[in-house]
Amino acid sequence: MCSLTNKYNIPGPRYTSYPTVPYWDLDSFSGKKWNLSVKESFEQSQQEGISLYIHLPFCENMCTFCGCHKRITKRHEVKDPYIRAVLKEWSLYREVLGKRPIIKELHLGGGTPTFFSPENLTRLIQGIFRFADKAEDAELSFEGHPNNTTKAHLKALFDVGFRRVCFGVQDYNETVQKAINRIQPFENVKNVTNWAREIGYTSVGHDIIYGLPFQTLNDVKNTIAKNNELRPDRLAFYSYAHVPWLKGNGQRGYKDDDLPSGEDKKLQYEIGKSSLTELGYHDIGMDHFALETDSLFTASASGNLHRNFMGYTASKTQLMIGLGASSISDSWDAFAQNVKNIEEYQHLVEHDIIPVYRGHLLNKEDELIRKHILNLMCQFETSWEVGQTNLLDFQHIIDNLSELEVDGLVKITSNSIKVTEKGKPFIRNISMAFDLKLQRKKPETRLFSMTV
Repeated sequence: MCSLTNKYNIPGPRYTSYPTVPYWDLDSFSGKKWNLSVKESFEQSQQEGISLYIHLPFCENMCTFCGCHKRITKRHEVKDPYIRAVLKEWSLYREVLGKRPIIKELHLGGGTPTFFSPENLTRLIQGIFRFADKAEDAELSFEGHPNNTTKAHLKALFDVGFRRVCFGVQDYNETVQKAINRIQPFENVKNVTNWAREIGYTSVGHDIIYGLPFQTLNDVKNTIAKNNELRPDRLAFYSYAHVPWLKGNGQRGYKDDDLPSGEDKKLQYEIGKSSLTELGYHDIGMDHFALETDSLFTASASGNLHRNFMGYTASKTQLMIGLGASSISDSWDAFAQNVKNIEEYQHLVEHDIIPVYRGHLLNKEDELIRKHILNLMCQFETSWEVGQTNLLDFQHIIDNLSELEVDGLVKITSNSIKVTEKGKPFIRNISMAFDLKLQRKKPETRLFSMTV
């Protein structure tokens, strides 16, 4: 396995979309075309419902492992104008939709959503649903920081319909926590996990990371063992993405030599995955594990697992609208991203402009490739009909996969590809074989984190 790790540990996308953002065709995109795509998508799938992602970008402290768009501040007076802007943006999208939408999925991400007070969050969610209906099977979820999520936060969001919460754990070793500027005692995680369950949340998740600075194999084992004392319903076991050239000084607080080697990082993953499996967690997709009682496992087992800009979800909607600075939306025919600067975002919204600044309109080839990458990411296999070979260069894709087949990572037939158990850790590399845009124009600078 170590030799395979060395061989395939190359920069590559995480494929929350295809095409990936660096390969969007910005020239053919416009705000007018985006609005039209949103309206058409909504009309085609109105009864299905839509998904909402709301980006809440503020954090009081910089966690140096984080690659998210955020604003570090202790000035809490920024909360009210930001919420007003998000609700105004929502009103602009409702004008495009033309009819009262049904919301099937809503997720609060960040930043730190619990930077906002329970009252702020209640006002935000009530403002969203004042002009929308909630689907019977709607899933509302949020990301909680164990150090500042209070019982009042959990109760307030539960009262407006939230039933799923995910807490960022990362690692329990103090040396690692100091390096990533995230001092977070186990007791804090225990408290918020127990509070959520007492209140009635049906799915509590934990995020942990391997490959962090100064992290050892024993640290990963210890973190998983301590997590098991709390038995989260689902668990994300992420690879640390070291991209200081993209994220500024936040990831330059330690040297490359302070990170585990590729082989050590791979061992952390293998032992971590084995430990989670022994503890009853099922590998349902890249980086994600769930107990059989969780909706993510049910979706995986039934073939309904989906992946979008929010990560893995238990349900799919054709239209996903992202609200807030830097949020990304998906109409299924197009992608669009909001401006990242908070002041610019608020200014545009105040002037009745949906604040997208770049996007991509998918062509037929894009749609086919996205389908296959989604299949690989969600079911670890994909297939095609003979007629589809006229629409996509499958021979080129098969050629790209030939070496992975020799290494036992995939099994290839005349019309299908199946990822082996050995190949699952290399799912990003396998998906890259389908990424014709990446192959036609190799990046001249580093765009992506390492795949291992």
